[in-house]
Amino acid sequence: MKKFILFFAIVAFAFVACQENSDEVTPTQETLAVDMSDFYLYTDDDLSGKSANGANNDKCHSMKVLNQQLKENPGLYKKMYNVEKHTRQFIAAKKPSNPGGGNGGGGGTDPGTDPVDDGLGVINIPVYFHVVYSNSAENVSDAQITAQMKVLNDDFRKANNDINQVPSEFAGIAADSEITFTNAGTFRHSNSTSSWGTNNAVKSAYPPITPSTHLNVWVCNIGGGILGYAQFPGGSSSTDGVVLLYSSLPGGSAAPYNEGRTATHEVGHYLNLRHIWGDGRCRQDDFVADTPSSDGANYGCPSYPTVNCKSNDMTMNYMDYTDDACMYMFSEGQKSRMRAIFAPGGARESLN
Repeated sequence: MKKFILFFAIVAFAFVACQENSDEVTPTQETLAVDMSDFYLYTDDDLSGKSANGANNDKCHSMKVLNQQLKENPGLYKKMYNVEKHTRQFIAAKKPSNPGGGNGGGGGTDPGTDPVDDGLGVINIPVYFHVVYSNSAENVSDAQITAQMKVLNDDFRKANNDINQVPSEFAGIAADSEITFTNAGTFRHSNSTSSWGTNNAVKSAYPPITPSTHLNVWVCNIGGGILGYAQFPGGSSSTDGVVLLYSSLPGGSAAPYNEGRTATHEVGHYLNLRHIWGDGRCRQDDFVADTPSSDGANYGCPSYPTVNCKSNDMTMNYMDYTDDACMYMFSEGQKSRMRAIFAPGGARESLN
């Protein structure tokens, strides 16, 4: 199982030392440090999105968008450092609600893997939808948006009807994140643009509405075979939110990615989850203690067990690249990581 990085990297100190005085707290031996290599600029090979047969299956562009933002805005490193440091401190400070173990979480020996009472209660996130269309097919119906909201709520509350398919190896750490979503409004925009790409042009055309208190979701034709992308906590408020391919919503034409789980995956990124394989083969971590290492994304509907990096892959995790019908769980560690950003001082505290 993966462990949190608790050592102090020289690059972390060098990074902090070169910054101007601000609200940044320089790590000390009494705090959890963050290795700044966690936010390295990924290589083209890391982010290739290639399957074993060489086909381009890079359905999510969130990491490539982050990569570009890190290149263009050096200050983003500092913000993400702060987000990660706060996340790890919050998780480490929480005690398991079941310290004796018995539910697959490790008996309290590994921060973030056991269910915890973090005092935050059920977190509800209001959502604004921006439907941007150039033809009638892209102008998704209200019924599809309602169905998408149900998928989000079911998946994040462990109420999905396929949760019973989780293998026994992982069943004990399949998590109810205690996060819900409410549709705060839908805005429809007719626009002749046929393909918006992943450079946030659609957000510039239709800016997010109160992103500090609402999740903004743009539904449009992205192009290039991309299903979606999201902005991680710490980025600019002017581009904060999630972009979804219109045909990935329930009932859309993007089969086998048309059951609404592109939204579950992208909202996971928005709530600070990385891809399950860490976007760097076995050597790169996803910062979650109870998700096994892997050497890349899984596609289709893999058989269980699928073994990589000397362990069984959690192919059914929402943060992998499998078909919508074959992903159906978050882990307890992922739950802890998501909820940490809503805690006092967290990057998305204002949403709670």
